[in-house]
Amino acid sequence: MVGANMSGTGRWLTPTGGYLQGYSHSLNPYVGCTFGCSYCYVRRMPIGLFRGEPWGTWVDRKKADPGKLRAELKREKGKGPVTVFFSTATDPYQPLEADAGVTRALLEEMVAEPPTFVLLQTRSPLVSRDIDVLSRLGDRVRVSMTVETDREDVRRIIAPSSPPLAARWRVLRQLREAGIDTQVAVSPILPHTPAFAEKLADVAPRIVVDDYFRGDGSGGKRSAALGMKELHNKNGWIEWYDPSVADKLLNALVKLIGREAVGAGADGFAPPVR
Repeated sequence: MVGANMSGTGRWLTPTGGYLQGYSHSLNPYVGCTFGCSYCYVRRMPIGLFRGEPWGTWVDRKKADPGKLRAELKREKGKGPVTVFFSTATDPYQPLEADAGVTRALLEEMVAEPPTFVLLQTRSPLVSRDIDVLSRLGDRVRVSMTVETDREDVRRIIAPSSPPLAARWRVLRQLREAGIDTQVAVSPILPHTPAFAEKLADVAPRIVVDDYFRGDGSGGKRSAALGMKELHNKNGWIEWYDPSVADKLLNALVKLIGREAVGAGADGFAPPVR
């Protein structure tokens, strides 16, 4: 059921810990996600396990007023630097956002009361709608676009409800041309063509690579519980289900764009050093 309920607490900013190194807070405008990627670690969290509806079939808006974010930011900034990972458990630009506009409203509040830094994590071309607002945040924002593979046949099997890859490549170029700080998140790395590294290097100044073993917050246990090894084996991709796959891509990227422009795992998502 899409957008039928409003859910969550009355606050937007949630203190972080664990995997999100370098971030003081996370921010999720929605609960649930209709992209429903098969590898999504949120499937193994309480919100995914106990909702009573299959993950990927529902999404709720948070009940808090976006206008309250400004006051939260001001209060938290009084305690120290505020670095925000936006979002950790949903996509801020899933289809509901086109009408609801929650993410855009939150970004506008950030323009009025800027955090130290915000990483905007998405896989949706809808982010291009907000280039005007993102431009006003300047170097305080980085858009991180998930591109797990350059093979559309792989995407259709593993993340069939997610946006087509061609649209993501196009938006990455639009963001870069608009002067928005961008990165590609190859997270998790999926079967791809030999040209993948060169394609990535061509569209983004920074690239982060993650896999099932280092990127699900549990050392690969959640990914295993989701049956990702079996899914790879079923489709003849078992050789891709190995940590060496990420290492190989990382090495290729370092040769193309340099070590400083390439990140791995949690460290790769960390905010820039100010």
